[in-house]
Amino acid sequence: MIQKEKMIIKSVTNIALDTIEMVLENTFISKTAIPGQFLHASIEGHTLRRPISIADIDREKETVTILFKILGKGTEKLATYQAGMSFNVLGPSGNGFQIEDKQGTYLLIGGGIGVPPLYYLGKKLAEKQCQVISILGFQTKTNVFYEEKFRALGETFIVTNDGSYGETGFVTDIIERAGDFDSYFSCGPVPMLKAITKKLPTKPGLISLEERMGCGVGACMACVIPTNDGKSYQKICSDGPVFHAQEVSL
Repeated sequence: MIQKEKMIIKSVTNIALDTIEMVLENTFISKTAIPGQFLHASIEGHTLRRPISIADIDREKETVTILFKILGKGTEKLATYQAGMSFNVLGPSGNGFQIEDKQGTYLLIGGGIGVPPLYYLGKKLAEKQCQVISILGFQTKTNVFYEEKFRALGETFIVTNDGSYGETGFVTDIIERAGDFDSYFSCGPVPMLKAITKKLPTKPGLISLEERMGCGVGACMACVIPTNDGKSYQKICSDGPVFHAQEVSL
């Protein structure tokens, strides 16, 4: 159930180039959110809310961690917020990754700011004794974050487009090196997701889409995407952001 909630900022940390980690305190969202869901944040001076993925949750401390990249005036303003301040969100929003029945080996493939929601997912899979393999793609060395956190979950490959850190190239160049896996989860820019689903056409997978949104609750139809059968549309904010890999047309 989505509610309007007040988030109290506990800490703000710059963890990579123009990339902010913010730890928030809220009882309801920390107790109810699942991996892959997001917060629709209200930022002072801006009419439209910003969708920000949940990167981690500590249910005991009742905290929710979000990561965002400074890409415009809204996130630039949010990055100025400090510990002790608060802002309101709608959440937990969207349909996340369903992992209740998951067992086996799973490949996580993240690109840029699509990496954060995969961390909480990886933690929950590891808690279920699943084997987790991660491929994380970034533009350059200064963009890399959460490497050690993912390595604590399992084998992890870091890829940079310019080769300044880790492997050189794209996440799709590394998939063969991951070995055998039962299915995959991926989040990142649409061109990356399109390349992954094309490379793994018969492998079960779930993808999470990044998209600017209007209302965030499925009413305004600003974030629709056509289904692969061409017969209908899905709303990323409410039907997604997580979809079966071959469900929507990228």
